[in-house]
Amino acid sequence: MPSSATPRTELLRRQFDLTWSLFEYHLERLEPEDFLWEPVPLCWTVRRSPGGAWIPDWADTEPDPVPVPTIAWLTWHIGWWWSVTLDHARGRTPRERTDIAWLGEGRVTVEWLRGLRRDWLAVLDGLTDAGLDATAAFPWPDDTAFTQAHTLAWVNAELMKNAAEIGQLRMLRAAS
Repeated sequence: MPSSATPRTELLRRQFDLTWSLFEYHLERLEPEDFLWEPVPLCWTVRRSPGGAWIPDWADTEPDPVPVPTIAWLTWHIGWWWSVTLDHARGRTPRERTDIAWLGEGRVTVEWLRGLRRDWLAVLDGLTDAGLDATAAFPWPDDTAFTQAHTLAWVNAELMKNAAEIGQLRMLRAAS
């Protein structure tokens, strides 16, 4: 942690580091066959387009029942929300969901996620209390007054949720 860390930035960073360590446990153990495994008939996954790109299943309105996501879909989802969050944090024009491509089964996707972590750590290491208190536009609705601290806490929670989902799917496949 940088020497300029304040108690609030240190708390958020420690929470992120814990979350990442739990995620890394599963990332290290993923096999290429884990990514597209569908544990039930109703799944969201990523599928090859006629041009060869991976396209994630998506609905603008959440279906009922909600499909079970595959590890492929979950890793794309992490890549999407984290890339867009990084765009916002860096003051860049955020990419559209359809601009974030899944890279494929195995190491290439794991390394993509690890790269997003490195990029996120650079953002965290540059934060000050004033930065934490700045208004954040993402991922919040336009009429709210959430701060960058709220966004950092959301990233930690979203990553923890997605890591747990990936871990559970990985263990279910291994046990089956």
